[in-house]
Amino acid sequence: MNRLFGTDGIRGTAGEPPLDDNTVARIGFSLANQLRSSDPATSPLIVIGRDTRQSGAAIEAAVAAGAARAGARVKSAGIITTPGVAYLTRHHRADAGVVISASHNPYQDNGIKIFSASGKKLSDQIERTIESEVAVDVDSFPGFDVSAVESDSSLKESYLDFLKRDVADGLNLKGMKIVIDCAEGASFELAPRLLTALGADVTAIHVKPDGRNINLNCGSLHPEELQDRVVKSGAPLGIAFDGDADRMLMVDEDGRLLDGDYILYILGLNLKSAGKLKGNRIVATVMSNLGLELALNESEIELVRTSVGDKYVLDELLRGGGSIGGEQSGHIIFPEISLAGDGMITAIELLRVLGGAKKSVKELAAGFTRLPQVILNVRVARKPPLESIEAVAQAIKELEDTLKGNGRILVRYSGTENLARIMIEGKDESQISRQARDLAAVIERELG
Repeated sequence: MNRLFGTDGIRGTAGEPPLDDNTVARIGFSLANQLRSSDPATSPLIVIGRDTRQSGAAIEAAVAAGAARAGARVKSAGIITTPGVAYLTRHHRADAGVVISASHNPYQDNGIKIFSASGKKLSDQIERTIESEVAVDVDSFPGFDVSAVESDSSLKESYLDFLKRDVADGLNLKGMKIVIDCAEGASFELAPRLLTALGADVTAIHVKPDGRNINLNCGSLHPEELQDRVVKSGAPLGIAFDGDADRMLMVDEDGRLLDGDYILYILGLNLKSAGKLKGNRIVATVMSNLGLELALNESEIELVRTSVGDKYVLDELLRGGGSIGGEQSGHIIFPEISLAGDGMITAIELLRVLGGAKKSVKELAAGFTRLPQVILNVRVARKPPLESIEAVAQAIKELEDTLKGNGRILVRYSGTENLARIMIEGKDESQISRQARDLAAVIERELG
């Protein structure tokens, strides 16, 4: 079996390997065995939740059945955000948390994300162990009882109370107009309830999930309707979540979409001005725009870059210290609040800054100018090391030499799909667009 875990858990087409019933059950079985390894006499507790995909309940049941066969107890929070499960795992002292979600992917896909007891993503070592166990006799797992999962509606309320009472303590949004797009996903109920409870005048769109419309022309990947509604309503802010609400992007009063780089800039400068930015550093990935690095440097803030993936951002925040880090996609982490990226926590922190600064989002973001950036995805049939393909390596080297001092190039494989991702930044958008297309053609010829 190929590697199960990518940069953000396990992903695939629902009902097909590795998300067929037997494989999913074996994943649950192996996870529970790992949790019991230090004390076989224990009955580990696993908290589980899912987004709104029609396949979610069946996958949840299979994970729970496998875990129960290995002696674990499984409690389900039902439909809840990914960071909600991370919080519940830590708060209720569960041994692990499992989320059934494919985040921003279409409804046909699904996935399994696993959190450790601390609320962090599983270590690479445990992921490899689960992979090796699942690979053995994958088709021989016996029949299972789909009633193994125990529903607990109080779990979702516990998470909402945490957001309202702890994270948003003292925040009063009375009279503030906000438009939110819940992507027909896991935040469809929680986000409107949260912001309404804080006093905001909330217009919520894409809050009628039917199991097949998650992320469909909506949410953080497709914010066009949100942008239009913000302008027409005169709201000072729009908020877009993805399907499992671990990401959040914002729209300013002019309808301009502002990604995670802008969020890091606004929140980072606010933390620094308050004397709360640990180490005067912000952690981001190699995908963050070079303009962010230059803008932060002007405020004497260091931008530390990691590999793509929120787990690497978190590792660096914990290793080197830091108050905030995140990804261009809007996946933002505040390690002193939560060890998981949480779109609703990000929204609260932004709204707190807006209220205190008495400035608009547009004004707060004005000090950051993005360099033109082009991103292309190329479908590939295989994923050998890029440096091992002579034509590809040569094309990348020539581009690096051309851009030196005036831009950046990054080429990497997707951790969840058969794609090579090309990112080029530079001063001339038409030039870097042409360069990206030329490189894409080389990769497609060699690896497509």
